Amino acid sequence: MPMDDVAQFDQGFADLDVTTDILPIKRSGNPISTKKKKKPITATPILHFLSTQSFASPFDINMAVDAGYKVVVPHTGVRLNDTQALVQDAIFSRPPEHGCRTAIFIGGKDALMALDMLTVAKTSLVPPFQLSALADPGGSFTTAAAMVACVESVYQKKTSRTLDGASVAVFGATGVVGFASAVIAARSGADVKVVSHIGLAALEPLVSAAKKRFGVTLKPVLGGRDSDKGKIVANADVVLCAAAAGVQVLKAKHFEKSKRTVVIADVNAVPPAGIEGVELFDFGRPIGKRGLLSVGPLAIGDIKYKTQAGLLRSMLRTDQSLMLDFNDAFAVARQLVRKKAR
Repeated sequence: MPMDDVAQFDQGFADLDVTTDILPIKRSGNPISTKKKKKPITATPILHFLSTQSFASPFDINMAVDAGYKVVVPHTGVRLNDTQALVQDAIFSRPPEHGCRTAIFIGGKDALMALDMLTVAKTSLVPPFQLSALADPGGSFTTAAAMVACVESVYQKKTSRTLDGASVAVFGATGVVGFASAVIAARSGADVKVVSHIGLAALEPLVSAAKKRFGVTLKPVLGGRDSDKGKIVANADVVLCAAAAGVQVLKAKHFEKSKRTVVIADVNAVPPAGIEGVELFDFGRPIGKRGLLSVGPLAIGDIKYKTQAGLLRSMLRTDQSLMLDFNDAFAVARQLVRKKAR
């Protein structure tokens, strides 16, 4: 080959782009593509479900998948001191720019433990690595937020007042929904009584935690006897019932001497109603001789569902770490209720 031809060949080879200029080679009958494909690196949305129970709630798993998470991984029997290792395992597996495609959902049935785990999750982040987390044990924080938001709307429409200064009684306050409802109402300015039928000792840790963690005062009262219930109700503007499913805590007779109560709400969807007369879809329906304004469990449930879905989606859409609890849930629930009430 003449030298000029060799030089021309060498130059031509140097100018080749092997991804576009070389003819496709067939392997097993399939040609290699000759086109450049520069696909953006995408990170699959993953939710790690940390449950302190022996199982992860199917309700919350379904919610996460419907919200857009492609992979949901349950971790059961998780303890507080497991949280840091789980969080750091999750964040270091992905480059920082994809960190917010990873989220943690904290479930279980212990409100205070869930809040502690959320705090540990936040302090376990190592910038620039990140992820987001939502604490909603047993769906209680979003349920509580929805109940208070619905009640606030009905109460304000009737009285032209907010919950600031209102007297609120919470039955079933030893449960996670009852405790969260009490704290949310108190943070909204209400004077809150938390009611127990099993003794004041059961309320002491919750009252102490509310004061220490959130700076609010919850007043513990006994409500096991009919006479106790009647007195509590008589001095309440708002009555919230978050007792165990299928247990009727308050009957119509307990409200007979109450000239003060305006709104009653019940989250129990399993018959009988936690408060006699409350129906599933009530949203400000007058009931009884005094026309108490009723808020039912499925009206609350509608807002709860949308609130939880909104919080889950917010973790998918963020480019910064979010640490979400019932305060964030209440902010979302309020917006949803206001939109519904228009």
